[in-house]
Amino acid sequence: MNLGMLRSFSLIIFLTSLLWGQNFDFALIKKGDENSTNRLLIVGGIQGDEPGSFMAASLLSTHYEITKGSVWIVPNFNFYSIIKSSRGPNGDLNRKFDNLSKDDPDYYLVERMKKLILDESVKMVINLHDGSGFYREKYIDNLHQPRRWGQATIIDQAKIDGVAYGDLEKIAGEVDAHVNQYLLDSEHKFHTKNTQTYLKKTFEEKEMSKTLTYFALNAGKAAFGNESSKELPVNERVYYKLLSLEKFMDIMGIEYKRKFELNAHALKDVIDNDIFISFNDKKIFIPLSRIRPWISYFPVKKGDQITFKPSSPVMTVLEEENQYVVYYGNKKLTTLVPEYLDYEHFEKAIKIDVDGVEKEVHFGSLVEVKEYFNVIPQEGIRVNAIGYVNQKHSNESGLNIREKYFLKRFSIDKDSKRYRVEFYDSKEENKFFGMILVEFVGES
Repeated sequence: MNLGMLRSFSLIIFLTSLLWGQNFDFALIKKGDENSTNRLLIVGGIQGDEPGSFMAASLLSTHYEITKGSVWIVPNFNFYSIIKSSRGPNGDLNRKFDNLSKDDPDYYLVERMKKLILDESVKMVINLHDGSGFYREKYIDNLHQPRRWGQATIIDQAKIDGVAYGDLEKIAGEVDAHVNQYLLDSEHKFHTKNTQTYLKKTFEEKEMSKTLTYFALNAGKAAFGNESSKELPVNERVYYKLLSLEKFMDIMGIEYKRKFELNAHALKDVIDNDIFISFNDKKIFIPLSRIRPWISYFPVKKGDQITFKPSSPVMTVLEEENQYVVYYGNKKLTTLVPEYLDYEHFEKAIKIDVDGVEKEVHFGSLVEVKEYFNVIPQEGIRVNAIGYVNQKHSNESGLNIREKYFLKRFSIDKDSKRYRVEFYDSKEENKFFGMILVEFVGES
């Protein structure tokens, strides 16, 4: 990811401080015209071991602009399940939309979702999944057969009369045909799977009658499932989901702009690299691409709960054994070992000579350096460049600092290019002002 993308990224802010023992509520992201009566509701993450589902919904919420119409997105419906990489620590959430006891730990989540589905402006509901194998109408082999779910648009019945977009089979066929124009491999072909849930004769039909989509149908909403195959890497699952979702939006007359080229390679880059997080009112900014798994002496405000703003709604920070773990979906990206400090408010910009050009930089910035940087001395500020080999100066301002002067193990990234530069009160050692990052892009 280039720095331009990082700076220009239009971020939806999710101010969060989820810790173990608290409720893992889901985010509702509203995009487009809030006065619209023709709204699409997209649900991701109902089962936490299906990363294509929550990653696709997350990217739709952060990397798409809705220019006409309205889309509501729930990217992390079962957030606890996502963190645990489990189908459902409290049972399968997609089997709890029939009769659910108030004592069930997921009762609140289900009731809140039902209210969204029942909103009169919602005309279509899409529940995103990753499914096993490759659905085929006739048996070919164990991986390609009617009992598989992958690479399919799911409907519970062919039609639902008297509602918008009620010709479910026709719409599903249009979506499949669109996706099948852009296959990465002929094996990935999409088909429509009609579960005929309304019959409620077989065990599978009875189970499907407890799902989110069947609840939506009975509430008079057009509803579809989308299943990309678990046999595919996550970026390819997301690719097929976004192709499907874009066609659903086209059918509803919803218009959009996308911030990347829709291909599997570009998606892998966006998913893996266009991720970052800021802490404590943006005093600290951390790009998370190729982040080291362990960062020591991370400045945390003494006596206060850590606050953060992630670039993705499926990202959070959890306290585990007196350390802070950054999760991105069901992946642990890094563990922050805290150093508890007094935070001091400081609004002024920091002046830095970067390769001979003086710049004003605010805390939470990432500064690209080709050859050297020099923090211009400022009264009342002590500079500590983490990992800089220096035994002569307690204050590292006024020094031309080059990449070769850093011990690589102190970088925050696996490529040893990004280093922390922290700022403190020069008179009181543990009073922390803020931090910037320098990234060496020239000499090695």
